[in-house]
Amino acid sequence: MMTAKYLLTLCLTLMLGLSFSTYAAEIDLAEAVNKAGKQRMLSQRIAKAYFFLGGNVRRDKAKQQLQGSIAEFKKNHAELKAEINHQNVQKVLAFLDIAIDEYAELVGRPYDQDNAAMVLDLSETILEVSQDVVVKIEALSNLEKPKVVNISGRQRMLSQRIAKYYIAYQLGFKDRDSVNQLKNAVKEFESALVLLKTEKINTPEITAKLIRVTRLWRIIRPFFMDVEKGGLPVTVFATTDSIMKSMNTITGMYVEVAG
Repeated sequence: MMTAKYLLTLCLTLMLGLSFSTYAAEIDLAEAVNKAGKQRMLSQRIAKAYFFLGGNVRRDKAKQQLQGSIAEFKKNHAELKAEINHQNVQKVLAFLDIAIDEYAELVGRPYDQDNAAMVLDLSETILEVSQDVVVKIEALSNLEKPKVVNISGRQRMLSQRIAKYYIAYQLGFKDRDSVNQLKNAVKEFESALVLLKTEKINTPEITAKLIRVTRLWRIIRPFFMDVEKGGLPVTVFATTDSIMKSMNTITGMYVEVAG
């Protein structure tokens, strides 16, 4: 017969085991949100690199980014398919199986206005689908932490999206919709940056890095708001990349911070 003490010990052990398993699952989901969020960024980075390459701006760096981003997108995609077995997520990932191959083939073509227009359109489609993957993975968690990871991770994407539309404008894509997409991305980036700086789980290290991003942003923002004037594409390329790398580090820090 089990004693009361034994029963209590058994119950505590089971509860602690359940708590640990739940916590571990949430950590995995936070990392999955981070990884899926990188796919959003890469969808824009690939197109951005294609446009910079086509505009003969930082050609070597742009080519390296283009090839590296395609390889990373495919790697992350394969890992997400293996890690997240939820049916709704798998259905969306199945669409990306086809889309990413088409995207890789398209950005491998020589730059011209027709190819560039298709790259711009497909980058939007892949971004939309990648965002849906993030939302579906985030919905699997009941904790707040993956939401912070999502917001922070989205800043990576926005930095590359802004640069994409900026250089596309310089290369002739001057329609009103492209300008609006750029300026809407600027507004979203700024709103999220304000939100992140007030996040209650920020560590001193996270806060310091967010301050650095804010300083870089203040330098580069006027170029985007006056995109019609153009100029200094190398500065845009370098600064948005620096912001993206900082936000990538910050997002990784949010994954590690206890929720």
